[in-house]
Amino acid sequence: SGVLEIVFGLLLIPESTRPMAAWLVIALLIAVFPANMQMAINFYQKQKPTLWIAILRLPLQLVLIYWAWIYTKK
Repeated sequence: SGVLEIVFGLLLIPESTRPMAAWLVIALLIAVFPANMQMAINFYQKQKPTLWIAILRLPLQLVLIYWAWIYTKK
């Protein structure tokens, strides 16, 4: 997913590809959300000290989705 994040991010630069790239970013963020949920659950079960980071990622993804959505308009 990291490679896709870079590619989609680069596609956000030109105005001609910006709306399509923003939708791709949104789709990617939605696709990886279950994995981030699972990571938070795993960290909780294993009582990892970095659980707070895994939990913080969840609402942050909603902010990133909104931020990308702003760029779906031409």
